[in-house]
Amino acid sequence: MDTQAPELLRRLLRAKDRMDGAPHEEWSVQRLAHASGVSEAHFARSFKQAFGVPPHRYLLTRRIERATALLRDTDRPIIDIAFDTGWASLGTFGRIFRAITGESPRAMRERARAAANALDRVPGCFLAAAHRPDLATSVLEKRRQAADATMGSIDKGRSHGTRRPGRRSVRAGPG
Repeated sequence: MDTQAPELLRRLLRAKDRMDGAPHEEWSVQRLAHASGVSEAHFARSFKQAFGVPPHRYLLTRRIERATALLRDTDRPIIDIAFDTGWASLGTFGRIFRAITGESPRAMRERARAAANALDRVPGCFLAAAHRPDLATSVLEKRRQAADATMGSIDKGRSHGTRRPGRRSVRAGPG
């Protein structure tokens, strides 16, 4: 980065702090760039470079963390938690929650309650770090990987005793 890097980082932190303070709100790149005083493209590129994830993915992480805590620590209905953490619909919340955490909100709540007794002696800060969702891979990329894995197992089943079209077989023997 150039000599303005510390100022830019302060601006990016300002936008990140706003997202942290109100993750339930709509935070478009345009709104965040305006709060940072830079262009949208520059903001998006600089945010990813500074924090390792795009702004939208960072916001998803915060929303899922908050929803996970509410599911684990309260008896509130899942639909209320979804709306209170910034999701426009229960379906979207459930789909994204499952894609990121690997389980449905209900299943996570049941598992967390069953494990609560065993975790009473572990400090809360350690638990929060252990339950933070890993969004190094985007939701769409996870779907592609799952689809590729499914297709790979189908291809393996076909390769036994059959020849794929367009491939020549090589015979060993007298030439």
